[in-house]
Amino acid sequence: MIQGNLYPMMTQLFEKIVHQVGSVVLGKEPQIRLALACIFARGHLLIEDLPGIGKTTLAKVLARCMGLKFQRMQFTSDLLPGDILGMSVFDQHAATFTFHPGPIFTQVFLADEINRATPKSQSALLEAMEEEQVTIEGETRALEAPFFVIATQNPLEQAGTFPLPESQMDRFLMRIHLGYPDRKAEKEILRGTGAEPALAALQPFMDKTGVLKIQAAVEQVHVSDTFLAYLQDILEFTRTSGTFQFGLSPRAGLSLSRAARAWAYLHGRDHTLPEDLQQMLPWVAGHRLRSGTDLTEFSKDRLMDILKKVPVPV
Repeated sequence: MIQGNLYPMMTQLFEKIVHQVGSVVLGKEPQIRLALACIFARGHLLIEDLPGIGKTTLAKVLARCMGLKFQRMQFTSDLLPGDILGMSVFDQHAATFTFHPGPIFTQVFLADEINRATPKSQSALLEAMEEEQVTIEGETRALEAPFFVIATQNPLEQAGTFPLPESQMDRFLMRIHLGYPDRKAEKEILRGTGAEPALAALQPFMDKTGVLKIQAAVEQVHVSDTFLAYLQDILEFTRTSGTFQFGLSPRAGLSLSRAARAWAYLHGRDHTLPEDLQQMLPWVAGHRLRSGTDLTEFSKDRLMDILKKVPVPV
């Protein structure tokens, strides 16, 4: 387990986890690094891509490598909030109601194809993602720490999907895309027998105590006044430039700061640099920004080109 001063050993541990996850999810090292940064920043992750790309496999492997409890729920149009949160059932023998917890009572909750469920069912996750608790039948129940939601989403042009409202999108610290594997990785995938045997052979690198220690250490990463000024300049640019429909909120600013701290920590530093913010910006801000003219999303490259107009502090 992880003990003592975590900074010197973090880069080595990070690389080991990336390698282990990458032995199952082939050819997706950048996305694996982003997903781990999201977890250690106490954030939730949205993976948007076509079916069959490996979104569900990535969620399973991450949970197993970190030794966390895992529950998966397939989101469908007939799903009800009680199916996610749980409900009380009357016990005739005891003449009382007994609460049966739903799959949300876990540590890594996979909301598979979240945008196939109706907005009413999607909204059942809001309190859990924001406050790590759920309120059911007037009673508030805490969720076990660490609590982390990974949601997969199909492209909205596919049949039977409901767009996630802005309030739901804002609960996700990051949104990433996996994309098709390159030719070399796909050859290895086609040569194999599927991800399940490799997943079953994985051994956890840590347990929940280790994850909580890393999350606590990430919060101690130093953020300088210069870094905060650069972050505020970016937030102000999105609000005043006229490029975007709406600018980034203070919550988005907090998300950027948390993600940058995690990125710095995973690379063995106890302080943030402007480069950490630049690395995290498209994945944290991309799903929160829309064009001010046609309301379309910005590609990663176009978003970065626009935000290059914000000068980097010297």
